[in-house]
Amino acid sequence: MSKQLNVALIGNPNTGKTSVFNQLTGLKQQVGNYPGITVEKKEGICKLPRGVKAHILDLPGTYSLNASSLDENVVIELLLNKNDKDYPDVAVVVSDVENLKRNLLLFTQIKDLHIPTILVINMADRMERKAISLDIAKLEERLETKIALVSSRKNTGFDTLKELISNYKTLSVEPCVNASVIAPEYFDRLRKAFPKQDLYKLWLVITQDVNFGKLDRNEMQSITSFQTESKSNLKRLQQKETIVRYQFINGILKETLRIDHLAAKDLRSRLDRVLTHKVWGYLIFFAILLLIFQAIYDWSSYPMDLIDEAFAAIGEWVRTTMPPGALTNLIAEGIIPGLGGIVIFIPQIAFLFLFISLLEESGYMSRVVFLMDRIMRRFGLSGKSVVPLVSGTACAIPAIMATRNIENWKERLITILVTPFTTCSARLPVYLIIISLVIPDERVLYIFNLQSLVLMLLYLIGFGTAILSAWLLDKILKIKSRTFFVIEMPNYKLPLFKNVAYNVIEKTKSFVLGAGKIILAISIVLWVLASNGPGDQFRNAEENAIARMEAGAFPQQELDKHIASEKLEYSYIGYMGKAIEPVVRPLGYDWKIGIAIVSSFAAREVFVGTLATIYSVGSDEEETIKNRMAGEINPILGGPLFNLASGISLLLFYAFAMQCMSTLAIVKRETNTWKWPVLQLVIMSGFAYVVALVAYQLLI
Repeated sequence: MSKQLNVALIGNPNTGKTSVFNQLTGLKQQVGNYPGITVEKKEGICKLPRGVKAHILDLPGTYSLNASSLDENVVIELLLNKNDKDYPDVAVVVSDVENLKRNLLLFTQIKDLHIPTILVINMADRMERKAISLDIAKLEERLETKIALVSSRKNTGFDTLKELISNYKTLSVEPCVNASVIAPEYFDRLRKAFPKQDLYKLWLVITQDVNFGKLDRNEMQSITSFQTESKSNLKRLQQKETIVRYQFINGILKETLRIDHLAAKDLRSRLDRVLTHKVWGYLIFFAILLLIFQAIYDWSSYPMDLIDEAFAAIGEWVRTTMPPGALTNLIAEGIIPGLGGIVIFIPQIAFLFLFISLLEESGYMSRVVFLMDRIMRRFGLSGKSVVPLVSGTACAIPAIMATRNIENWKERLITILVTPFTTCSARLPVYLIIISLVIPDERVLYIFNLQSLVLMLLYLIGFGTAILSAWLLDKILKIKSRTFFVIEMPNYKLPLFKNVAYNVIEKTKSFVLGAGKIILAISIVLWVLASNGPGDQFRNAEENAIARMEAGAFPQQELDKHIASEKLEYSYIGYMGKAIEPVVRPLGYDWKIGIAIVSSFAAREVFVGTLATIYSVGSDEEETIKNRMAGEINPILGGPLFNLASGISLLLFYAFAMQCMSTLAIVKRETNTWKWPVLQLVIMSGFAYVVALVAYQLLI
């Protein structure tokens, strides 16, 4: 068998589908987007028995083939299009041993598409504790399929699953349920009008807004012998189909599933009463957030100091080892400091992703969504909006993609527009370097670090602004809407180390590589602009500095610093900075910070890399970025440039400004117009400027 198998991994949310995917593919996986849309696409390679390779596609979670969101449409479109390159040879439906009844609805629908289908019953390690017993042989017989009983936690059952996948041709493709019983006359007309088409696929095409090869609604309407039903009647028939399927499932589970509730040892209810309590639930969530930010500061300080000193030492080593010249200066003053400005924050970003992964894997994040729904309702949103807003702490781009799970357009649009206010990991480098410069490293109540409290406050300010903005938009946008909030509470479970590790590594790698490309390009451009100048003042900078030294303006040991400063001031970037300085001066910034702000409109994390490059040009001292920034003097007021007033002003500017071109592009794709991203850019950046101006003028 030389052909690579296409395997579609399908299942309800919270069935452990991602864990099964990770066990099958290991590190042989990649993440992208489906062509033309922004739904995340995870795929990987799995080695099967007898040297066969399988291409595993992890499809978005869906409860049934009756789609109610764009994510679910992706699943249906793939399963209906045989010409799609990813069309599965075999479908693997992942179910949870505690929710078989609900999970089997999707299984019966997929099997009715005549696709070889394997049922995976996950979390088998919980069966003894929950007093669950299953007659697997009888269940296989009644469902006419093969079943793999697996445990992702204990890594059991996966050899059996791989064997079943490689032998997929032996699986029955006969339907479990005859859907035509819900309306025999209607399905008979459908069969006569389209004798060459699969009946259940036709039914899905009619009831869903999906693409099905060359067959579409226009072709259906052109056939006069076929009369379709009204939308309300189709909806009624869909509900009838669901009832028929559940009757079939109930009959099977009565024969094959036994649960001894008296013998089960269940802590879930007792935990939920505390974690979703209207008072204690919020206090616990707040305490968890406080712990996270405290850990981000305390645990990562040691590796950060090592990285900072290492890059300073590498830059100095390049200067002393390589022959003097433009290439040496470019590497030592442009590339190394620019990359150092982002690499230094890997420990903190990794810790942030670690805690988010732990909350999601444990099942606690669903409780947060349920808890926050009570608050969100008052601001025109629902608990479903919490997922994008919380995801926004990692990156606004996948967070905005996550709004595809929100069925209501008004609610979805508002969530898209306010999500960039949430503090993303790209803001983290800016916050951390500025906080370390202007906020004292002191303890509050002998436990909490003052800097970590300020960082948490910035996160709360971002989240609070998003909520208030949502409330305003709910009042301003005149879009009729009605929505219902339904969420499944998954069981609590200990996070799997492998899943958490994969998530942290992938997310951190994605952030560093994505930011690294931008920073490297901008660092080179900035170094060129800072190392060259248009006039005599730049060329004669060294002579002028020597003349001022001989006149007693400064001691000889400071000569190199003054030469570098004079060259920088009269370089191309110096003139550009002076041009925008009148705009940023009322905020407490000099022209160097102005350049960093303008360049960071490409991506926020560029700010630190830009300043690292600017401050490194001409410097021959083994000095860290933080020390150079701390030594900057305010040219007008004197004293440190980065003081409390200018620092708070900068922090608030970055808390509110829209400085991410990639996010704007995603908003355009999701809303299908430039109207909303342009409004986001103008309003958020204008608001950021005003808030930063007020903060500086009050604190100065």
